[in-house]
Amino acid sequence: TTAATLERFTVNFTITNLPYTSDLENPDSARFKATQRVMNTLLDSLLKESSIGPAFHGCETTGFRYGPGSDRDQTRVDAVCTYSKEPWAAPLDRVGLYHQVSNKTRGITQLGPYSLDKDSLYVNG
Repeated sequence: TTAATLERFTVNFTITNLPYTSDLENPDSARFKATQRVMNTLLDSLLKESSIGPAFHGCETTGFRYGPGSDRDQTRVDAVCTYSKEPWAAPLDRVGLYHQVSNKTRGITQLGPYSLDKDSLYVNG
């Protein structure tokens, strides 16, 4: 049998109630690390309950950017998630996953304490 390979996919979205500050640019800052921990936990619990749950390994928030244009009232989140691609498994259903994330975030409006821009979710770009 061939071993499963680890596959990655990206998840991006915009938080409307997290103002962007320059310390979110710095991966060594306390604010970056704390926000990253919270994001990773929220994304992990969300995706563990999705259809890829059994194969899901985890998400790593890779960066924060200011919102659309140069809107600093909002923060854009970039994350890379990993799952085991079994040789027999169907390819990642990005559309299905998008809809599951949408359902679990009240139509892409709520993730934990954060409000989301409902038009901002991208799964794998």
